[in-house]
Amino acid sequence: MLDSAAHYREDANSYRIHQHIKGHRMKISIKTLLLSAAAAATLALGSASAQTLNFFTIGTGGTGYTYYPVGGVIANAISNPPGSRPCDQGGSCGVPNLIASAVSSRGSVDNVNAIHSGLRNSGFAQSDVAYWAYTGTGTMKGKPPMTDLRAIAALFPEHIHLVVKADSGINTVADLKGKRVSLDEPGSGTYVDANLILKAYGLSNSDISVEALKGSAAAGALRNGKIDALFVVAGYSTGAVVELAANTKIKLIPIIGKQAADLVNKYGFFASSDIPAGTYEGVAGVTTVAVGAQWITSAKESDELIYNITKALWNKKTRRLLDVGHAKGKMITKESALDGLGIPLHPGAKRYYKEIGLLK
Repeated sequence: MLDSAAHYREDANSYRIHQHIKGHRMKISIKTLLLSAAAAATLALGSASAQTLNFFTIGTGGTGYTYYPVGGVIANAISNPPGSRPCDQGGSCGVPNLIASAVSSRGSVDNVNAIHSGLRNSGFAQSDVAYWAYTGTGTMKGKPPMTDLRAIAALFPEHIHLVVKADSGINTVADLKGKRVSLDEPGSGTYVDANLILKAYGLSNSDISVEALKGSAAAGALRNGKIDALFVVAGYSTGAVVELAANTKIKLIPIIGKQAADLVNKYGFFASSDIPAGTYEGVAGVTTVAVGAQWITSAKESDELIYNITKALWNKKTRRLLDVGHAKGKMITKESALDGLGIPLHPGAKRYYKEIGLLK
């Protein structure tokens, strides 16, 4: 009996010693884990500070028009966040640690104002709107010139679409008198150009019932008979009109004759151009007028950053993204990057174009 009690006490002591040693080891393990975690956190913080992220916005337009999807393609092309595969291994060929984003907006006028105020880093604008904003002339007369606007590249031609139902009885711009017409929102380049076209044909806003609808909303209003016509200035084919033509019989009104010729002669940024037959389902081709779409920024943006962005835009591997990303992408070429620029190039972009021989 005494032997059994002694044996029990010995086992109990052994158990306590074992538990003490086990607990001590656990404390060491937890301490080791905490130290490892702290070291990993320090390394992560060091890595994050070594890879400072830059964010760069591109103001585009309504989601149903051409600017927005093209802006998405370009944002993707120039972005290269940490962890991306190297360019030569099939990864991003953008600017290291840059994350660019395409932002929906009201269009050209909205974009130049946002760039000038510092709200956005860059944006797309029609050549006419950019020129008027920079010089404080035309539709921007009376406002201080936005002399800090700078160009990165000319992108593609944008055609003035005047869209009506096929059975509307509207065949010319002059036939819009007394009709309900969407001119797009006042912050858009479409609104500016639509008013110039109306004026060339002897019409003013008082001669029509003006609606300020954008993209899909304008297309829906035409389809449902709430308006008689809509203006769109966009690179063809533009999504809102593609969708409309797929479920409604429509036609495009030509912008031709002396009035169109006078527009082209008076405003150097306008050019006579065609929208080919079949661009939109069941819609005949027309001759209209077009302006250039440009990617612009502010003189306040870093020369080095804009140089690298321009270089990434024209990287050979970016060509694939442009070609498949949108129908208009194939028209965005390095060879036409300086066509029709009405404002100065950003120094960073100028440096790149000089390097490749486009500028002497």
